[in-house]
Amino acid sequence: MFGSSNENSLTNRLAGTIFLIRVVSAAMAYFAQILLARWMGGSDYGIYVYVWTWVLLLGSMLDFGFATSAQKIIPEYRAVGDLALLRGFLSGSRWATLAASSAVSLLLAGLVWTLSSSIDAATVLPLYIGCLTLPAFVVANTQDGIARSHDWMRLGLMPQFIIRQAMIIGFTAGAFALGFHLGAVVAMIASCAAVWIAMTGQMIALNRRLDGHVEAGPKAYDFRGWLAVSLPILLVEGFYLLLSYSDILVLQQFRSAEEVGIYYAVVKTLALVSFIHYAMSATTAHRFTEYHASGDKARLAAYVAYAIKWTFWPSLAATVALLALGKPLLWLFGPQFVGGYDIMFIAAIGLVVRAAIGPVERLLNMLGHQRICALAYALAFAMNIALCLVLVPRYGGHGAAASTSAALVFETVLLFWIVRRRLGLHVLAFGKKDA
Repeated sequence: MFGSSNENSLTNRLAGTIFLIRVVSAAMAYFAQILLARWMGGSDYGIYVYVWTWVLLLGSMLDFGFATSAQKIIPEYRAVGDLALLRGFLSGSRWATLAASSAVSLLLAGLVWTLSSSIDAATVLPLYIGCLTLPAFVVANTQDGIARSHDWMRLGLMPQFIIRQAMIIGFTAGAFALGFHLGAVVAMIASCAAVWIAMTGQMIALNRRLDGHVEAGPKAYDFRGWLAVSLPILLVEGFYLLLSYSDILVLQQFRSAEEVGIYYAVVKTLALVSFIHYAMSATTAHRFTEYHASGDKARLAAYVAYAIKWTFWPSLAATVALLALGKPLLWLFGPQFVGGYDIMFIAAIGLVVRAAIGPVERLLNMLGHQRICALAYALAFAMNIALCLVLVPRYGGHGAAASTSAALVFETVLLFWIVRRRLGLHVLAFGKKDA
């Protein structure tokens, strides 16, 4: 894993780098959430969680899918030697996402202003700050995809997951130490400043790295072609994100801010499991494109099986460990958060089942099956919303966790069937391997 130069060892090292970054980030985020929950109180913390969830959801959807499609477009341009289009994509993708996300942010701010009389007064200003945060968040996502396409994992992830999180902790702790009332407004201001500073620093570092990696020359722009690749991927990513965050957003409509905060603490505690899936997806996606473009089906199939194995078994081990330590981990947020411990078991079911097929959604996206993958996610999202609307009003966080787990199981079955039928691959971590 650490000394060999073969392909699997390189994948392990890159995935391990991503996973370590996400784990350190998770520990920092966890620490930050504990501090915020204790400093802010249940109501303000619930408002902050609600607004930040909207930032995460919208910010991850407003990049046109470029953050993921970069892992398909960049390797293809390099393979055919089209440096003009490569240079155009490296700059044009970022300018396009900045312009589009800024326009959407203005429209959203106008919507908040229009609906302000019907929105909880304590939530209005945090929502405005969330709108200001969106453009930087979107550009950072796009730069992450560009960096990962070059195997620059630390450059892609460190600014977003380590530096940004450290600044959020530092800014909020400084405000608390100076005697400011640490409510949802101050917490969102700190988060907004951290996102903009981290994105700007990442942009400077990425530009310098690209200058030494891509020779200077003319730029060509194929926005129509890029969007043709990216928008179906955006549908996949969008429906997945909706599936991931709809439970919190529906819960906020029917339950108190305090209950939203408890449920969010449970989700953050289980985040380590999803980081393993994220790490393997981020590492393997552009290689799926390379092997498919070269026509090496045997190598692609072996690499897919390897990625699935290294997604599922570590995810299963992490789930068992987190469930065993769940109560003391939740207690760190505050004694009242321990009441969400049993929700962890319900939420863990969907995560483990999903890990059993590894990063197959990236496989489908990279091999040109974005539309059928998007349909699978859309159906799972619709199922999740329907179940949440039925179960959340009566069962609260338990109903939200059950709805999401059921939707993830349904999504996993659909993706397994799609890959089996379209690619002829067995994509379970165990069982028969030939199609």
